[in-house]
Amino acid sequence: MENRKKRWDTKNMVLMAFFAGVTCVLAPLSVPIGPVPISLTNLVIYFSIFILGWQRATITYLVYLLIGMAGLPVFSGFESGVGKFVGPTGGYLVGFILMTIVSGLFIQIRVEKTWLRKVLSFTGMVVGTTIAYAFGTVWFCFSTGSGIWAALLICVFPFVIGDIVKMVLAIAVAPVITARIQKIT
Repeated sequence: MENRKKRWDTKNMVLMAFFAGVTCVLAPLSVPIGPVPISLTNLVIYFSIFILGWQRATITYLVYLLIGMAGLPVFSGFESGVGKFVGPTGGYLVGFILMTIVSGLFIQIRVEKTWLRKVLSFTGMVVGTTIAYAFGTVWFCFSTGSGIWAALLICVFPFVIGDIVKMVLAIAVAPVITARIQKIT
């Protein structure tokens, strides 16, 4: 009972609302490089996993999706609505749910060695992001009629280096923020 009570205390609920808000602010600020834009959504997700844990981070991302589906322009390019899910990038919106869960399961593995914790975190983010890429790319192929190679050239390859930078940034900064937040009572 104690653990359940702590999970839903005021501090955690405020942090969840904060990350849903940050996602709503940063996700629309995308760079359109083609049908799939560069977005900061996954960076916010990485940080939220470290700070909130995978369960609360997943709920936070689902709240963001519901806000966008309700009509607020929080998706990339300031778009909104259920129609965004059937468009070429809808698979990424759904794939990020899986990314949050899978990455979070790796990140939350408790190990004593700092270097091993960082390796597990990076591995988890790579695996989770790969799942999001796969889900989004398959949906992109389905919704546009593109072949897999053409979709990879548009949907994956341009994003790999930037996403690795986001992962490294999250691994370097998020644990420091988490430690400071945990000191707050």
